[in-house]
Amino acid sequence: MDIKNIDFSYGDRPLIRDLSATIEKGKITTIIGPNGSGKSTLLNLIIKQLQAKKGNILIDGKDITSCSYKVIAKQMAIVHQHNTAPEDLTVESLIAYGRTPYQSFWSSKDEDEEAVVAWALEVTKLKHLAKKPISQLSGGERQRAWIAMALAQKTDILLLDEPTTYLDIYYQLEVLNLVRELNKNYGITIVMVLHDINQAMQFSHNVIIMKCGTVVYAGDTVAGITAERLQEVYSIQATIRWCDKNCCPYIVPIAV
Repeated sequence: MDIKNIDFSYGDRPLIRDLSATIEKGKITTIIGPNGSGKSTLLNLIIKQLQAKKGNILIDGKDITSCSYKVIAKQMAIVHQHNTAPEDLTVESLIAYGRTPYQSFWSSKDEDEEAVVAWALEVTKLKHLAKKPISQLSGGERQRAWIAMALAQKTDILLLDEPTTYLDIYYQLEVLNLVRELNKNYGITIVMVLHDINQAMQFSHNVIIMKCGTVVYAGDTVAGITAERLQEVYSIQATIRWCDKNCCPYIVPIAV
């Protein structure tokens, strides 16, 4: 995916200015940056839920503006930060909604629905909760259910807007480990927004670092997250250390 010279405004208020980046196929790319820097807006532009004033977003060389919403829904799936569903809706019924792009006017179900729903339940480890209402799930289980619905779209690209928000550390790691498994085992390209810089460093191949609606850096995670760049983007002092156990760098903010 190539994002080229995107401009976007909410009314008269510019939010994203001349933004360019490349999403590498088969990799996990995490978008980080301060609040209000345009991270979630960028996801919504990619999925065509918002329309850029200028620039192009290309998937396999094709501009998304020339694609219908149904076509895009077969290429990309998104899990938003805030999701709601009827309290009595079961997990498997929620996941089945992911097959909507494949349903025709004449049929309420596509031929692969049952098999795909079963696969999504298995992958997200929700098979034992298939008949349970969404309202009775824990926060981590509920997030996995929404991811399962996105997986049911059977897309090559999965977008996640702050998937660990409101979860305790156990469920945050559970969700992020699932994301890594989806990428490793099924080759799904992942684009997600995270606030936790250390989680971005541990679970991402690449990062897009944003500030004030522009890209400060886009590329390899380890090379991109430096003490100097954290000072530039977040106005904080931090040191970069290395965890020998998982062979991953992490930041230690310095109180001043």
